[in-house]
Amino acid sequence: MKEAMFYQQGKGTEVICGLCSHRCHIKEGRRGICGVRENKEGKLYTLVYGRLVSEHVDPIEKKPLFHLLPGSRSYSISTVGCNFHCLHCQNYQISQYPHLQGGQITGREKSAESVVDDAVQSGCASISYTYVEPTIFYEFAYDCAVLARKRQLKNVFVSNGYMTPEVAHHLAPVLDGINIDIKAFTDDFYKKVCKARLQPVLDSVRLMHELGVWVEVTTLIIPGLNDSARELRELARFIRNVSPAVPWHVTAFYPTYKMMDRERTPIETLRKAREIGLAEGLRFVYEGNIPGGGENTFCPACGTTLITRFGFSVRQVNMTGGRCGKCGEQIEGVWQEE
Repeated sequence: MKEAMFYQQGKGTEVICGLCSHRCHIKEGRRGICGVRENKEGKLYTLVYGRLVSEHVDPIEKKPLFHLLPGSRSYSISTVGCNFHCLHCQNYQISQYPHLQGGQITGREKSAESVVDDAVQSGCASISYTYVEPTIFYEFAYDCAVLARKRQLKNVFVSNGYMTPEVAHHLAPVLDGINIDIKAFTDDFYKKVCKARLQPVLDSVRLMHELGVWVEVTTLIIPGLNDSARELRELARFIRNVSPAVPWHVTAFYPTYKMMDRERTPIETLRKAREIGLAEGLRFVYEGNIPGGGENTFCPACGTTLITRFGFSVRQVNMTGGRCGKCGEQIEGVWQEE
């Protein structure tokens, strides 16, 4: 165990966790909503520091991040636990592990130094903190990120965006990119499906962009729950108001976990969402989980295909120094140095 960051004393031996926007009031001997931060005698401890359940070398496109070192590989790590309880979580075996296993914590012991060493040795250009909400293993992620920066590696969060503003300010100096899920654009969806609220997520998208972190947004479109044209239009307008250059990934839902009663997302729905995003002024909108052209990057100025993708693989790049290879338009993102 390691003493947690971002908490303060409450009444008596109670502590108040300031890591995420739940801001849990945790009594002696109890844990927060995430299941991995515990109050012991008036001090808050993280139970997952360096206890990894997943380590993989992934294409950066899998995060998905399409404008951060495209075609590169990212060393991806995770512990158990999550501060959301999404009914459709595709990684529920690890995100909900403490709740499903009576509070048990599992994972292989690993140091931050060894994670960074492995990332370098495997030829990765970045480390991704992913698979569950990485904020819940923040202390370990941050230690890795500081070391990664010294080894010229980028740092990436794949996040539900529920960290507090104080965490965002602390993280931003060592974070290069973040993909934030905006799971829907209604508070009702967040309360019923995720056991959370929408506004803190929107605040994180805006704040991370203002702090200079490269931001991409993903929305998993679930038939009958968040796929109305009106909701998609409002969501697209929010992203545009943050920045028209923020890429929006609209991805297909597949039945999983406690949401087996929904059909898969039709291709036509993704096409509609992409058209709405572009019509609302977004420069880059991508269709995910269904290969077929909607994953390519096009120049917003001249329409030239800049990056051709199939699945998570980059097939062709027509850019130089972050500019369109045909008309020279500047394309926003984090690109390989020429």
